[in-house]
Amino acid sequence: MRAIKVLLVDDQELMRQGLRKMLEIEDGIEVAGEAADGEEALLVAAECRPDVALVDARMPRMDGVELISRLSARQPGVASIVLSTFDEDDYIFGALRGGAVGYLLKDCTPEELIDSVRRAGRGETVLASPVAARLVAELRRTPPAPPPPAAPRDRLSAREAQVAALIAAGASNREIAARLRIAEGTVKNHVSSLLRKYGLRDRTRLALHLKDPPPS
Repeated sequence: MRAIKVLLVDDQELMRQGLRKMLEIEDGIEVAGEAADGEEALLVAAECRPDVALVDARMPRMDGVELISRLSARQPGVASIVLSTFDEDDYIFGALRGGAVGYLLKDCTPEELIDSVRRAGRGETVLASPVAARLVAELRRTPPAPPPPAAPRDRLSAREAQVAALIAAGASNREIAARLRIAEGTVKNHVSSLLRKYGLRDRTRLALHLKDPPPS
């Protein structure tokens, strides 16, 4: 299995050295590059193509929030984790909105950090407990967005209606393909069409919407 390539971004060289020593002794993790600020990190990331970027929040020239936003646009496959001493809302929500998959505090344990790198490499979200609590509190304060409009049945083709019913029942794309005796790629095309018609961003939201549609 290919090692998870990590980019370390922190303006303190001592911090980068400590992180490198901690990560390099772990099987399946490779420190692919280092940078002292956001501008340098963009250049290094273009060369080393990391899987995970550990990013400090406060840095000269370009801070972590701006870096993550630019890195997400240029290399969307990079999973960025903020590793900071600051748990301020501007940094937390700015980083997450910019595309970060995690936010950790520098007082986390080595085991927590290593586990977070592995999880981020697998596409999971990683949040320190205080950060998760802040996020939940913010979501509770924020009024829910209005539900997307229901797609009228007459806007769905017969096949789309069949696919929608199976998605609502919890079937996977492979199961739908087998049930309807069509190619899995064809199912994906129908799912994409349903997402457009329902005004939703991903299959998970589509399944929830179809399972429990808003009242008309």
